[in-house]
Amino acid sequence: QVQLVESGGGSVQAGGSLRLSCAMSRLTGCSGCMGWFRQAPGKEREGVAAIFNCGGIRTYYANSVKGRFTISQDNAKNTVYLQMDSLKPEDTAMYYCAADSSGVGGVCSVVAGGHPSDRLDAASTSWGQGTQVTVSS
Repeated sequence: QVQLVESGGGSVQAGGSLRLSCAMSRLTGCSGCMGWFRQAPGKEREGVAAIFNCGGIRTYYANSVKGRFTISQDNAKNTVYLQMDSLKPEDTAMYYCAADSSGVGGVCSVVAGGHPSDRLDAASTSWGQGTQVTVSS
């Protein structure tokens, strides 16, 4: 299991930007993906963005955030970032960082395919405690 701690959430007006950080005990490398999910009140947790770094970086995004959000990682700091630009009120949610040991078949697959997050294998997926993002109109 990987320990993850999110930070960077807050309140912003529509059109604004925020950068979320996920400090990790270790990066997953070729063993798995790292990503961001979000959950709004009354809704299921959905994948937002994911990154797989193994001989090259591959990124995956939900259709709803493509062109607005950017996922990246800093190997020296064991940190994954989510840069969120052009924020909309519908982006309001609790944002969670996740990491797995399923190659590209877990977090990356769920995000890329828009699948429910409950497809993730609980035994091989680690989660942070979440950070709140609120976007006002």
